[in-house]
Amino acid sequence: MAEEQATLAGGCFWCTEAVFKDVIGVSKVESGYIGGSVPNPTYRQVCSGDTGHAEAVRLTFDPAQISYDEILDIFFATHDPTQRNRQGNDMGTQYRTAIFPHSPEQEAAARAGIDRAQADWERPIVTTIEPLSVWYVAEGYHQDYFEREGDSNPYCMAVIAPKLRKFRKSFAERLKTAEASG
Repeated sequence: MAEEQATLAGGCFWCTEAVFKDVIGVSKVESGYIGGSVPNPTYRQVCSGDTGHAEAVRLTFDPAQISYDEILDIFFATHDPTQRNRQGNDMGTQYRTAIFPHSPEQEAAARAGIDRAQADWERPIVTTIEPLSVWYVAEGYHQDYFEREGDSNPYCMAVIAPKLRKFRKSFAERLKTAEASG
């Protein structure tokens, strides 16, 4: 079966990228911008909150190894989908929680994923399902950010590292490192 793509926004793309780089069946994770009105936006423009773009990741995955439903389950477990236009201290529409389906099947799965995830949250999930639009790859220094900066960047140590520990504990069977050692 051919690889598929999924596009997800769960706040800071450094966090979301770091989570999905470790997942069995995900062959590529790319940070970028989607859902806005300015062509070829820069990080500075997106951070202003004026372009309408979300910081997001585009995953390439093998559905024979991981389903879109499993990707959504990981997505909802690794960010707070009840916070509108923010994740922790990151605030603005660029940090919204959103799913950008690549097909009608992914859209139906996204709606079901929201319903499924709601059982784990007391507050209502505010994740939006938005039309797939032009994808802009983020600047090179945003790619593989946690891998390069995780040990020295205070944001990475305070925000991403704890998120990764929780993810790795909850989804140990989905980790590439578990596959290699198993």
